[in-house]
Amino acid sequence: MTEVVRQVVRRPAQRCFEAFCDTRRLRSWVPGLRKARLVRANDDGLPLEVLFEFGAALTYSLKYSYQVAQRLVAWAPSSGAPSAVRGFASFAEHPDGCEMSYSIEAGEGRSPDERALSDARSAAESFARWIERGPR
Repeated sequence: MTEVVRQVVRRPAQRCFEAFCDTRRLRSWVPGLRKARLVRANDDGLPLEVLFEFGAALTYSLKYSYQVAQRLVAWAPSSGAPSAVRGFASFAEHPDGCEMSYSIEAGEGRSPDERALSDARSAAESFARWIERGPR
């Protein structure tokens, strides 16, 4: 079973959800990400498919789905790419800002170094540090 990491973020839940879904800012906080290009978005501007360049040489696309009212985003490979990831993030109200729940599962085609970059705890902590500093 894939681990779900919970991270308290000192920012409002809606702001965290919106920042997390902004493909233009992913490189600011995703460890190992070289490039993220929006392929398709829905009518509200939320990404539906994103092309990623990750680690030393990985390239893959992820498809996204949302439960907007619950501030939940999920992603999965758009094809059978063995190096892609799947997972979800959600942002719930918390007295100190929001509680981010984050889970990511690396594909079998990833090297140990690439798997280390995909660690859920590291990614959640990186997102929290980034947004608490104030995205630029």
